[in-house]
Amino acid sequence: MMIVFNDETARIAIAVGIVVSMLWYERKNLSPGGVIVPGLVALYLVTNPLLVFYTLVVSFLTMLTVRALSKYVILFGRRRFSVVMLVSFGIAWAVETLTRPYQSLSIGFQVIGFIAPGLVANEMGRQGTVNTLYTLAAISIVTLLLLLVLIGWSW
Repeated sequence: MMIVFNDETARIAIAVGIVVSMLWYERKNLSPGGVIVPGLVALYLVTNPLLVFYTLVVSFLTMLTVRALSKYVILFGRRRFSVVMLVSFGIAWAVETLTRPYQSLSIGFQVIGFIAPGLVANEMGRQGTVNTLYTLAAISIVTLLLLLVLIGWSW
């Protein structure tokens, strides 16, 4: 598989992901977890799918943690979003720190960016896990297919 992953490719992927996300939202009223996420997921689906998996695991753990925390603390609006982002960042950072000594054995633990897991977790909490994952998968695949046409990647 011959894929060039550089700054220009990332810019195009994010732009295409934003357009596809906007069109999907207008039609289905569902969000993939932030408009930048599908473009990044599309890139990593072909270059490093394990990062996509780890990102989704951290997103899911974040959503569960915030749901449990909201039983004891009033969370809504900006406060809820801030807590989601901090919890997501904390989980990713903690797991990365704990697994760092073992990274020579495998690819190592990483997530896509610092904010992507939190954005996905926020949407999971807002519109449901299945709706968010379905939307993210559909938009990321459409974005990837459009990138293949626009950039001309080849297998």
